[in-house]
Amino acid sequence: MASVILRYSLLSLPFIAAAFFSTALAADAARGAALYESKCGGCHALDENRYGPAHRGVFGRKAGSAAGWLSDPEKLIPGQKMNVSVAAAQDRLDLIAYLQAQSRK
Repeated sequence: MASVILRYSLLSLPFIAAAFFSTALAADAARGAALYESKCGGCHALDENRYGPAHRGVFGRKAGSAAGWLSDPEKLIPGQKMNVSVAAAQDRLDLIAYLQAQSRK
């Protein structure tokens, strides 16, 4: 009986882990809005160019036609002047969810 329980537990482990990680990394656009305001809002706005370009419509826009952003801007567009990165994967997911939602408006 113990071997059956152990086998069942080991077989279900990948599914439990997948559910945990997909929940942990689920994007939260509302949190992304707050992150956008605190991390990006000093230089960017959704609808106007500031020090950096406007971000509404960033999804669907040709990469590099506006300054690079997020995890490694310098690698994406060498020579860009954005000295900010978003190191945490969850923060990037949330910011992306927010910008995707705003790009559809």
